[in-house]
Amino acid sequence: MSTSESFNYIVEQFADLQLLRYRVAGFEKLSLRQKELIYYLSQAALEGRDILFDQNGKYNLQIRKLLEAVYVSYSGDRNSPDFQGLEVYLKRVWFSSGIYHHYACDKFVPAFSPEFLRECIAQVDVAGLPLKDGESVQDMCDKLFPVIFDPKVMPKRVNQADGEDLVMTSAANYYEGVTQTEAENFYTIQKMTSGPHPVMYGMNSRLVQKDGVIQEEVWKVDGMYGEAIEKIIYWLEKAKSVAENEAQCEVIRLLIDFYRTGDLKTFDTYSIAWLKDTESKVDFVNGFIESYGDPLGMKASWESIVNFKDEEATHRTEIISQHAQWFEDHSPVSPAFKKGVVRGVSAKVITAAMLGGDLYPSSAIGINLPNSNWIRSLHGSKSVTIGNLTDAYNKAAKGNGFREEFVYSQEEKDLLEKYADITGDLHTDLHECVGHGSGKLLPGVDPDALKAYGSTIEEARADLFGLYYLPDEKLVELGLTPDEEAYKAEYYAYMMNGLLTQMVRIEPGCDLEEAHMRNRQLIARWALENGKSMNIVELVKKEGKTYVKINDYLQLRGLFAVLLSEIQRIKSEGDYEAARALVEKYAVKLDAELHEEILNRYRSLHLAPYKGFVNPVYCPQYDVEGQIVDVKLDYTEGYTEQMLRYGQDYSNLTI
Repeated sequence: MSTSESFNYIVEQFADLQLLRYRVAGFEKLSLRQKELIYYLSQAALEGRDILFDQNGKYNLQIRKLLEAVYVSYSGDRNSPDFQGLEVYLKRVWFSSGIYHHYACDKFVPAFSPEFLRECIAQVDVAGLPLKDGESVQDMCDKLFPVIFDPKVMPKRVNQADGEDLVMTSAANYYEGVTQTEAENFYTIQKMTSGPHPVMYGMNSRLVQKDGVIQEEVWKVDGMYGEAIEKIIYWLEKAKSVAENEAQCEVIRLLIDFYRTGDLKTFDTYSIAWLKDTESKVDFVNGFIESYGDPLGMKASWESIVNFKDEEATHRTEIISQHAQWFEDHSPVSPAFKKGVVRGVSAKVITAAMLGGDLYPSSAIGINLPNSNWIRSLHGSKSVTIGNLTDAYNKAAKGNGFREEFVYSQEEKDLLEKYADITGDLHTDLHECVGHGSGKLLPGVDPDALKAYGSTIEEARADLFGLYYLPDEKLVELGLTPDEEAYKAEYYAYMMNGLLTQMVRIEPGCDLEEAHMRNRQLIARWALENGKSMNIVELVKKEGKTYVKINDYLQLRGLFAVLLSEIQRIKSEGDYEAARALVEKYAVKLDAELHEEILNRYRSLHLAPYKGFVNPVYCPQYDVEGQIVDVKLDYTEGYTEQMLRYGQDYSNLTI
């Protein structure tokens, strides 16, 4: 497995999922100290696994442990339809860190009966069942079976339906006994006393009502999730002892301090130190970061990624970050909403070494942090593109028939073949590096003013920023695109995805819920509708199949400019009603007939619409005195093998 040619990227496929491996190219060339650092950080990345399961639903951990016990102990016919259904269900639970689809947020429908599960449970020694203190097997089943089998009980992890109480109707475990209005009022009061540098209120806590009083259960060492956080700290302390430099040592120290105290001001201090550490080759994210799993977009899911800099590929992102001010100055956005001075934008391409929490098995391909608006404004941000994950996606997709089925003509296929890898990576770079880092809020505007629509609007803003600049002659001048035609590949791929092919991820009759999917459809459908009079983009039929056809690429750029300007205005002014109108009109609903057509065409290819990764195994080599002398990589672990091992080795929360 030393070369990309011999590396087996594909692990397995089931349901709507495909599991891949990723190569950690260049790891063997790192120093022993850097290898040791990555090993310790990778352990810290795995110790928080149970946190995400619990955040995604209050019964997830117990259900997972029950199913694992059944899976290991089952002595019947493992080829029976019921057991096969249970096995796929368990694999999906592992993938989604719970019983809800990782992207669509709908509860899984089991392909096995309650009776079969009861029979399986009867085969397991009682000592091997995940019973709470004082709980009988019957009590456990009475509690969990409706959650698993009844479609009316806790049906959605994150509900984004307009007009409903999003807190009360979401199964995500961020609130207990409080309504949406009560939650919003709780944090509105807190924000009233904040100064010019407000913390991200509620980011690291669960909001509950106890004895008639609404209060926060903070995630810290002596609070909620303390058992797992203690383990994370243990490995972070070891990592601190082999840090590459003083700046990195301070970053780790501050993160440990935050985990011990739960103090959000300490988290801000940590975030500033982290984004300013641009010299370390090894880097990591570990903590409560993204808020997509909270229907109100405030509370952050736990995630981790360990990585190191890809020196060669980083040249591209460094060029972008060096010209961040130029991109800001020349955007089509109103001057009132632009940053006068763009500060501290750093960007790099990284090689992922370990994925954890909300970045595993499914992962982002780009990250821009921190999320604090005032920190981004005063200190800047750090942007990364995860090169080896993108490479794994591309390698695994070669020759799968997707383009042949959905791309309009040979002209577009040739464009994609020639440029798609280049422009796809570049769009990600622009999105993360300058898109998220662009623009400003007007004075007094609450960063959470857009509420449930905030994530969709923010992702649309970053995407549009990248789309607008892709055709710019400045990118050819900077050597980022090979010629003035290259951008057309990403324009076509983006519009095809937003109007057609991302539908393969949605069940018939369902709306779009996830922020990134909403963002892409919003942009594509808005451009289709607003360019109709000039026939800029159209949906055409050929041999009974629907395709995207772009008739004027440069005019499409003009449409992107108009929408970017409006989206930035909405963000800058905190215009909730305009955000709501835009998202509800363009981003939520699907054409049922077209959706069915796309699903049928996709099924014929036998592809999985979602992909995720199996992590490599890091194997430290010790001398006779117990000192690490090397760290080796093993890529042979399978998906089920890895998940069962993680369930044993990193099970840190009591149910």
